[in-house]
Amino acid sequence: MDTATAGERKEPLEFYASEVSMIEITADMAAIIKQAILSFVATVNEDGTPNLSPKASLTVANGVLFFADIASPRTILNLRRNAAVELNVVDVFQRRGYRFKGLALILPPDEGEYLMIANWVRATNGPEYPVDHVVKIKPTSITPLLSPAHVFARPARSQDEIRNTYHQKYGVKPISA
Repeated sequence: MDTATAGERKEPLEFYASEVSMIEITADMAAIIKQAILSFVATVNEDGTPNLSPKASLTVANGVLFFADIASPRTILNLRRNAAVELNVVDVFQRRGYRFKGLALILPPDEGEYLMIANWVRATNGPEYPVDHVVKIKPTSITPLLSPAHVFARPARSQDEIRNTYHQKYGVKPISA
């Protein structure tokens, strides 16, 4: 995938445009992201240790993953050095979600997609929310995440049964549509 020789570093845009083909973000993935609200983004610190950052701004627009940097200077610093990223999003009531591994591109502030996401963040949260950066994710792999409630339950339980169990466990009631 990355053909740079030792010591040579590809610029993020070149790295992002490498030969990895785009993997489709499905309607189910977009729905989980919207319902879960909170996701987690993992990047690699300079010393090789992981950096995990919560994001309430992960969204799908035009079939592409984006998140806004509202208060994540370490995430952006790490992505400037190493475009590798992993995002995990799980709907706690459905007990399922997705792991997105891929490459990140920090968008320039005058770019159309940057403005689209920044405007969405401010419309959703308020005009006082800073959007320091917008990150576009190119997934290289997507894996479903399932809790033991899906995997080990015998007999198997329906999604509605699982959701109802966890609504009761957390003492919440679903909002009627």
